[in-house]
Amino acid sequence: MFSRKTAFIWMLIIIISCAGILVSNWSLLENVNASEDSHYRRIKTFAESLSLVRKNYVEEVEEKDLVYGAIKGMLNSLDPHSSFMPPEAFKEMQIDTKGEFGGLGIQIGIKDKFLTIIAPIEDTPADKAGVKAGDKIIKIDGDSTKDISLHEAVTKLRGPKGTDVTITIAREGLEKPLDITITRDIIKIKSIKSRIIDDDIGYIKLTQFQERSARDLKKTLKELSKKGTNALILDLRNNPGGLLKGAVDVTSQFLPPGKLVVYIKGRGGDKTEFDTVNGNEYNDQPMVVLVNGGSASASEIVAGALQDWGKAVVMGTQTFGKGSVQTVIPLSDGSALRLTTARYYTPKDRSIQTTGITPDIIVKLKTKDGTKTHPILREKDLDKHLANDVNKEDEVKENEEKEVTEVPLKIDEDDDNQLQRAVDLIKGLRILKQLPKAG
Repeated sequence: MFSRKTAFIWMLIIIISCAGILVSNWSLLENVNASEDSHYRRIKTFAESLSLVRKNYVEEVEEKDLVYGAIKGMLNSLDPHSSFMPPEAFKEMQIDTKGEFGGLGIQIGIKDKFLTIIAPIEDTPADKAGVKAGDKIIKIDGDSTKDISLHEAVTKLRGPKGTDVTITIAREGLEKPLDITITRDIIKIKSIKSRIIDDDIGYIKLTQFQERSARDLKKTLKELSKKGTNALILDLRNNPGGLLKGAVDVTSQFLPPGKLVVYIKGRGGDKTEFDTVNGNEYNDQPMVVLVNGGSASASEIVAGALQDWGKAVVMGTQTFGKGSVQTVIPLSDGSALRLTTARYYTPKDRSIQTTGITPDIIVKLKTKDGTKTHPILREKDLDKHLANDVNKEDEVKENEEKEVTEVPLKIDEDDDNQLQRAVDLIKGLRILKQLPKAG
């Protein structure tokens, strides 16, 4: 039996404990309410600003333009791959994935707040006009590109076949900006190019990951097999990437079914895995994958997966380092958000963000005397890029490609020492395979 004194003490403890719970819950409720109040105060500030601009700006402005401008600013404050797409830009993006559009034929990015050419696409109007990787586009048809978004730039640069656009570029070594007028054409990006080297080595250059890339690759592999090839060089140099599904489907051509190609993690930390499907007979052939600083995104997924599973020897120079996933989210009025929603990782848990894929064999492309080089623009050079969440800063620096220049995109086969090294490696692997085992 409890004494009255003991019972009184326990009652005090219970009352104090309950009071603590009530205070804690009230504090939590206050925090939630404070967070909501803060959110709605900011929304109210935006609504007030919108109303004031509409009523008092010196010229009449469309409310839609103001709202779109605000959304663009919001997305531009994030990483370099998040952006807002008005309805027209969203339609252009959908055309992109099909591999045909009217334009100049250049890959662009934002560096040091300037619109910068990452690379001209081979055999396009821009390529023939002489634009180079690293050129800064400071004007389009006389209008400054300062603070322009990528999709705004794409909209200005694209247009009907036969129409002209003048870009003003700043280039290292030029005393003053250069105006280049380019006539738009239909840009048909053929994602697969192939040939046979040394009678029995298949060579495939994959230029971009499109909706039809995996299907075209499967067809090409069958054609090469019928011609007697028994080894493969997959060239992903200067391939800027494309669809995640395309990367998984391409990798599936070379690995057995059910093998992990890549997994992604969003802010919550939940993993989504992407495995190979319909693996086929090509997974026993000796294989070399060629990469360089222009190999990005989906290219890095393929190279990383084949490297992790020991299917291919990766050769060349450090890749671009884009290890983030963009989700396109359609909005009710036909516009869309292109939002970075996750990071991706190779089967061995490597994050490629800013570091890229380190080749198994480093081979720098040699250039002839007098050949001009141009700077490589990589993920780590882009404004507001995401940090690598796996590698420490010192490890990132250790893995980075030290060279800041790269040779021109057009390379004569006789001068392509990276390709020749790949051929030599395959020949060496064949010799080793034929050697008798030590008994």
